[in-house]
Amino acid sequence: MARLLLVEDDASIAEPLVAALRREGHDVAWSPTGETGLAAVGPDTDLVLLDLGLPDVDGLEVCRRLRQRLPDLPVLMLTARAEEVDAVVGLDAGADDYVTKPFRLAELMARIRAALRRAPAPAVTTVQDVRIDLAARRVWRGDAELDLSAKEFDLLALLAGEAGRAVTRDRIMREVWDEHWYGPTKTLDMHISWLRKKLGDDPAAPRLITTLRGVGFRFETG
Repeated sequence: MARLLLVEDDASIAEPLVAALRREGHDVAWSPTGETGLAAVGPDTDLVLLDLGLPDVDGLEVCRRLRQRLPDLPVLMLTARAEEVDAVVGLDAGADDYVTKPFRLAELMARIRAALRRAPAPAVTTVQDVRIDLAARRVWRGDAELDLSAKEFDLLALLAGEAGRAVTRDRIMREVWDEHWYGPTKTLDMHISWLRKKLGDDPAAPRLITTLRGVGFRFETG
């Protein structure tokens, strides 16, 4: 789950989009103006969806101000202007990508996932006594280094990166296996089982990875 901010003045676009993003498991806030959007962005914001045509501050100016405050924050521009020059100007203002209205929801979701993947990640993630070095792809439980397969590492990195929050089965299959995955998810249960065994996490009373029936999994913070 990512923390997203949608800055969009048109409620007929914003309301269904917020609902769709929440169905994907994201935490979404909505601001109808540029000024309220700037005020709502904080260090815990993972990505901003920014309309180009806002009623108060122009979207390009909002983007420039965001870049000054948070240079690594992904910004995805939404625009009703199809002219290439607007897209180029938007990217020059600091936007990471843009989508032209009307857009297909599947395309927007793919752009969001791509922007989040490109965002800088912390070099080391530590939750409870599990330490994950993302760059070196190494994991420790306490002082003991664990021998994980590539998929086990990716699965652990995703869950630990969202520690304390539910991660849906669909999201895990898309991000760890393939974004076009539509098959059964039994392989996920097998990898969770193997991962718990290597972590020393009792499946009958897990302290690290909790199963959320009908939803997915959560890595516990303590």
